[in-house]
Amino acid sequence: MLIKRLHEFFTAPISTNSRPRVIFWFVLSLTFATIYASQVLQKAFSSEYVAQDDARQFVFWMQRFVDRELLRNDLMAEYYQSITPPGFASFYWLMAVMGVAPLLLSKILPMILGLVTTVYVFGVSMQILPVPAAGFLSALLLNHSIWMRNDVSSATPKAFAYPLFAAFLYYLLRGSWIPTLVAIALQGLFFAPMAFISGGVLLLRLVNWSNGRLTLSRDRKDYLFSVTGLGVAFLSLLPYALTSSKFGPLITISQAKLIPDFMAGARVSFFYDNNPLRYWFAGPETGIFPYVGPAQIFIGVLLPVLLVFPSRFPLTSQVTSKIKVLGEIAIASFGMFFAAHLLMFKLYGPSRYTQHSLRIVFAIASAILLISLMDAAFRFYPPPVAGGLRGVSLLPLIFSFLIFLAVVFYPNSLRFFPRPGYVVGEVPELYKFLQQQPKDSLVASLSLEANNLPTFAQRPILVAREYSLPFHTKYYAQIRQRVMDLINAQYNPDINQVRQFIQKYGVDFWLLDSSAFTPEYFNQMDAANRRWIELYQPAAKEAISSLEQGTIPALSKFVDRCSVFEGGDLIMLKAECIQKPGFSNNTFAKPKNGHAL
Repeated sequence: MLIKRLHEFFTAPISTNSRPRVIFWFVLSLTFATIYASQVLQKAFSSEYVAQDDARQFVFWMQRFVDRELLRNDLMAEYYQSITPPGFASFYWLMAVMGVAPLLLSKILPMILGLVTTVYVFGVSMQILPVPAAGFLSALLLNHSIWMRNDVSSATPKAFAYPLFAAFLYYLLRGSWIPTLVAIALQGLFFAPMAFISGGVLLLRLVNWSNGRLTLSRDRKDYLFSVTGLGVAFLSLLPYALTSSKFGPLITISQAKLIPDFMAGARVSFFYDNNPLRYWFAGPETGIFPYVGPAQIFIGVLLPVLLVFPSRFPLTSQVTSKIKVLGEIAIASFGMFFAAHLLMFKLYGPSRYTQHSLRIVFAIASAILLISLMDAAFRFYPPPVAGGLRGVSLLPLIFSFLIFLAVVFYPNSLRFFPRPGYVVGEVPELYKFLQQQPKDSLVASLSLEANNLPTFAQRPILVAREYSLPFHTKYYAQIRQRVMDLINAQYNPDINQVRQFIQKYGVDFWLLDSSAFTPEYFNQMDAANRRWIELYQPAAKEAISSLEQGTIPALSKFVDRCSVFEGGDLIMLKAECIQKPGFSNNTFAKPKNGHAL
């Protein structure tokens, strides 16, 4: 009797008296989603200065919504504003008007997006297989997947991919026209790749597989719905097509292959020498599924095998015809993936068209497969022959329960879960010092800490690795020139060259690592930052060679005289002090230990 009740509780399709069971599994889905999101929220507020890695790019410039004087005429703020989707920017602006600062919103938003995604994925799964436990597993597996990555936790445009696409699927399967069209419009305004995939799904729904051949739908409503949906997608994407960026044009594939910034290990890793598998499958920008996890989500690829044997897996007979949407998503995703490769850079990175949508597909497919296997194990429990060994027939049931528990509690076995990708500012005194300076104070630095200053100190920087995207030629040209000039000035033995650099860019402060003028500096710095600096040749090579040969950079002579802040391994010099007359190439300031040669 107990086994029968468990069988019904876990795998029985819903009926008129199943409301309590549906509520239980739905609430359990939200409970796990809340637990994971709460852990992320805890990390977000673990320190006064915390920001998600990607938010440092897409949210930092929005501080101007709160104070218009911040980051005015700043190259990087202007660039990231120009490439930010209009719906996403408008949403943050509206919340800022309502009193929620952008950086604060970026910390709260992931929990909301995660819960919304959970609700819709549970609903989508229930329409494909009306078993509440399958809806729970679908939502759970997707939560495992999204919190092992920093997509949703980034609170950037890609964070909206999951809730908006899940909402689109939910309303599409229900046949709710207006909500479906609203979801498509929001996709176009927040994260355009999902609007392309949704448009592809609408087109594929006009095609049916019948009697071994493809046929077109004969229902005029299907065509009307698809045309309307495509029209909404087109209108929502129109701002992108009409906007002429002052930082364009986009770089071409032939140009990118000649630029080191696109090579493996660079700021944007696109091309991998002699490694086509990584390029097509694991490349962060070019691969089908660059970020794998959790592993069990991929067992969904075996679902078609189970569907072929309904006699052995009876629960699969309850799978509705709506399951074809999973195949439509996959086809649309791969179609856009290869189109993005053919039109490289014009349709964003190809991986954007597969990694988000396929996570939803795999989560639902894997959940259906696991529940179908569990149902088969329950049905195997009664001894097939009188007097059979009940203990033997218990083994499949026990095994299925162990798998179920392993899936549920999988994150507990991981050392780092969730992985929101938050960056903690480790020099609060520096941020507070800069916040007391004029709002247009420009900081020049090759230090890794420069990445944090626009977000935590709210002051502009000349250049930094996080903001050096090479996709738009005019922006990239300015960034490259700035880095080259900065390297040349920082390690130039001629003080006149240093002063010309300060005057050219209007530098107010110069931030240095304490070991910046030692021969070991470039080998000791953060690996990613070193690789980024080494991209800018011949300036980087000349600087390293100069230090190794014992040449004394002119700037090192001003460390004692012009230092206005020292904290941790950082030293801040005031540019105005360096510009003062009376200091020439023959004037030596006594260096502190480790500050200069």
